[in-house]
Amino acid sequence: MTLLAVVTLPWILVGASDGPRQSALPSGDDIGRRVHARDEGRMMSRMVVMELVDRDGRTRRRVTRSFRKDYASERRTVIFFLAPTNIKGTAWLTYDYHEAGRADDQWMYLPAVRAVRRIPASERGASFLGSDFTHEDMRTEAQLSLSDYRHEAVGEESVDGRRCYVVEAIPISRQVARELGYGRVRQWIDADTWMPRRGVYWDVTGNPLKEVTVQDVRQVQGIWTAHRFEASTHRTGHRTILQVSDVEYPESLDDVYFTERGLRRGL
Repeated sequence: MTLLAVVTLPWILVGASDGPRQSALPSGDDIGRRVHARDEGRMMSRMVVMELVDRDGRTRRRVTRSFRKDYASERRTVIFFLAPTNIKGTAWLTYDYHEAGRADDQWMYLPAVRAVRRIPASERGASFLGSDFTHEDMRTEAQLSLSDYRHEAVGEESVDGRRCYVVEAIPISRQVARELGYGRVRQWIDADTWMPRRGVYWDVTGNPLKEVTVQDVRQVQGIWTAHRFEASTHRTGHRTILQVSDVEYPESLDDVYFTERGLRRGL
């Protein structure tokens, strides 16, 4: 990846845009709203295999089943770990509230101690179980929160043959940047499907941190669905691949999945 020249903003180092802004571009905020407004189905069920690959190519594999359901005031997502044995029974639950300014709630069930641990907002930028994705990344699936970032459209580029809008996103405050672990993000948003296709991330001091790609995007039940996510961390050379399968957008899901009792019960 070619590194960008840096210029100083009030509180962090950020990269200069690739050329002048094009007048025909939609605004960054409009692009962000279109990303969040696209059809994702009211409910979803899927299998996800998580592969953790170190610099030398050694791979650890985790198998999960996840569910998502939209409620009147929030979106709830749960992930159950099915294998291997040393992580089986672990479960993660998040409530993503629609109310502006209300912090999301996240919990993790740890079978070794038979306890549900609440994840504070200060840890949403922490690694998700040793992967290259954070808790926030797993919650948003590469979509940047409209309330956490200021967005600016800076151009158009092609990713995997798809026309994309390039958006620069800066956290709204130092505190938010520290919570997220990101000082700046550049994203490539598909101009037709409004799905993120690529993201480049810098840490809070302006150093290159990682890259995320969204691949194998195809329709399931008429809904554009990503079947592969990959995150790679520059400093460590570590990669995490999420391979998605058995995606369904059902008409109903049991509410118990999305509770602390459901975390303890598992699948």
